[in-house]
Amino acid sequence: MPDLMPVLARADQNLPSSLDQLFELLRIKSISTDPAYKGDCRKAAVWLVDYLKTLGFDASVRDTPGHPMVVAHHDGASASAPHVLFYGHYDVQPVDPIELWDNDPFEPSVQEAAGRKILTGRGTADDKGQLMTFVEACRAYKEIHGSLPVRVTILFEGEEESGSPSLKPFLEANEAELKADYALVCDTSMWDRDTPAIAAALRGLVGEEIVVTAADRDLHSGLFGGAAANPIHILTKILAGLHDDTGRITLDGFYDGVEETPENIKASWETLGLTTEAFLGDVGLSVPSGEKGRSVLELTWARPTAEVNGIWGGYTGEGFKTVIAAKASAKVSFRLVGTQDPAAIRDSFRAYVQSRIPADCTVEFHPHGGSPAIHLSYDSPVLTKAKTALSDEWPKPAVVIGMGGSIPIVGDFQKMLGMESLLVGFGLADDRIHSPNEKYELTSYHKGIRSWIRIMEALAA
Repeated sequence: MPDLMPVLARADQNLPSSLDQLFELLRIKSISTDPAYKGDCRKAAVWLVDYLKTLGFDASVRDTPGHPMVVAHHDGASASAPHVLFYGHYDVQPVDPIELWDNDPFEPSVQEAAGRKILTGRGTADDKGQLMTFVEACRAYKEIHGSLPVRVTILFEGEEESGSPSLKPFLEANEAELKADYALVCDTSMWDRDTPAIAAALRGLVGEEIVVTAADRDLHSGLFGGAAANPIHILTKILAGLHDDTGRITLDGFYDGVEETPENIKASWETLGLTTEAFLGDVGLSVPSGEKGRSVLELTWARPTAEVNGIWGGYTGEGFKTVIAAKASAKVSFRLVGTQDPAAIRDSFRAYVQSRIPADCTVEFHPHGGSPAIHLSYDSPVLTKAKTALSDEWPKPAVVIGMGGSIPIVGDFQKMLGMESLLVGFGLADDRIHSPNEKYELTSYHKGIRSWIRIMEALAA
């Protein structure tokens, strides 16, 4: 497109001053989990508002019961241009243990590492550097054309690293103002340094804690062993029965809403070259344990799971105590895909457990969250445009991936605002987010800016 090249050139020219702006933001200690930094979180929000105003945004700090939100709006080149909501977060993780940092975590710098330039400091990759790629893309576009190709609403929150307690109420209270055609989320990663990625699927989550009770007290295993019900035996048998010999989950109706991944998508994942040995070898394993006949990427990106996250009961201290426990407990989580219904999965699991509890024993259930999977159609026009735009910028074509985890904000955008989300991020697996010595590659930052310029132009076309 003839109007695109000058904008990209301006982004290149702006890089030094862009880094100056980013470093100002990175120096603000916006640690949301520690009340001692409440003032710093507000300072970061105010900094963003002030900077967005210099770019022509109608921006404001919005108070919440916790840390403030930043909301900003900018018209597009025309009233009919697509409307996007860009989301990011300005809060960061604590820096502990501080002694493991090579440099001051809040004094960012550009350094050389393995022949590449990196940006160092807390928040460089998660998420200040990422959110600033979009802001700087808007800056370059405005400086060349005086307007933006799409209508833009920006939402930056300050509590993502502390569970986002204010986010849902804020979305509910401001639904009309925040609703757009689709959301853009830049809190994800590339496949590798040369291959950009769009996350088209996020698994949902259901969590359950179960407590099986047998006798009214712990029992002497010599006096009662062989006659009294052992809740640990009962519980472990129940948990073992969650999977059959092929790795499939045995709950009634569990696979309702689970669709097979299109063959062309699976073929594209195969081209990424990730072998089972490489994936599991990094953690000291070699044999996949999920559904047989599926690749590790399919198992982690596109298939549902049932995992036991914790189990306890009886005596676990030093030495030995020969008791039959009165209670046994476990925490179980299910990762969901497709249109699996979290409530139906929870009901099916509870019915399965209750059907296996002996008559004189009881079971309690304690829920721990439930959210559906999020999925953007693989042939969505928005995804197709973004994929082409990214492929034009990076050395290798963009790939469409899934994500094994969950990003709650994406579900909130879908459920509360009726918007699909386009997840494009420029982080790398070795960026050490949440850890000492967090970094963000300079190329990720620079080409991230250029990528958003291309994506905005593509969405407007």
